[in-house]
Amino acid sequence: MLDIPTAYEPEENHPAYQINKLVEFLDFTDEYTTGRYPYHPGLLLKLVLFAHARGIRSGRKISQFADENKVAMWLTQGQVPSYRTINRFRVDGRMEDIILDMFTKLREQLVALGVIDEVVFIDGTKILANANKYSFVWRKNTIRFSELNKARATALLKEIKASQSNFCQEETELTFDDTDDVIARLETRLEELDQIVEKTNKVSPNPAKKERRTVKSQNRKLKEIRDKNKQYQQQMETFGTQRNSYSKTDTDATFMRVKEDPMMNGQLKPAYNVQAAVSNQMVVSYDIFQNPTDTRVLIPLIKKMKDEGTLGSVVVADMGYGSEANYRLLEDEMSEVTALH
Repeated sequence: MLDIPTAYEPEENHPAYQINKLVEFLDFTDEYTTGRYPYHPGLLLKLVLFAHARGIRSGRKISQFADENKVAMWLTQGQVPSYRTINRFRVDGRMEDIILDMFTKLREQLVALGVIDEVVFIDGTKILANANKYSFVWRKNTIRFSELNKARATALLKEIKASQSNFCQEETELTFDDTDDVIARLETRLEELDQIVEKTNKVSPNPAKKERRTVKSQNRKLKEIRDKNKQYQQQMETFGTQRNSYSKTDTDATFMRVKEDPMMNGQLKPAYNVQAAVSNQMVVSYDIFQNPTDTRVLIPLIKKMKDEGTLGSVVVADMGYGSEANYRLLEDEMSEVTALH
């Protein structure tokens, strides 16, 4: 039989050593207990980072990777989390804080080793979202259709007031805010008309039946207007204050021009604006924005870097980030940072 040694150490300068050292610097206050057995978040983070560095993204394949790859076994000390535990860990709310802390500690290590300096270069790119490029919603259309819908409601309410004098007072002007109240009154009137029609079923022509058809039509149209208004309100909430478009199949994506343009027509596509900060070819921070304009993402990125401790004393960016508002804020609030373009 072969004499197979059980002790194993990765070769010198293996990426696993750097991953292990980086994660050991992080401060984990509690253990990650999702799953049948408790796993320390540091163990799961080491495994996920090493698997992603090897191009493995699937939770099932990462679990198999931990069971079959000897370097992964060394990182996890032989423990094999299930794919459910790995997937839950990756989407856990604590991951955002862990990633931010990881970037801070990574920069500290790189500075201590003399790998990076105080100069930070910022640039970005647009990445396509996994969304249908024809599922767009535009803010201008939402505003226009909402106004048309309210005009339609005003005309219908005037019609209802003229025909339903039994519950609409002459001196009272119905407005769009009265929609729910009018619908409730119409439904009450329909119940009354149903009883009248039942008692006068043999009468022909029956005025109660004619009025019931009218009330049913008015009630249906008013409900459609109300539902449309709720839809437009939801769309405006999705837009927020910074966006003018979004995709129905990925409401976080904004339509913007991307580099992948095979038709050469500048077609807008659902995408994200990814910004990265680099020092000596090392990524020290990043962020993802919904705004396609670089001038509006520079300050949020710099403030994020300042909070996480990854901002250098010199920031370099191209002319696409230049604006009077950015220059003024950097001079007034961040005088310790030198901005170059």
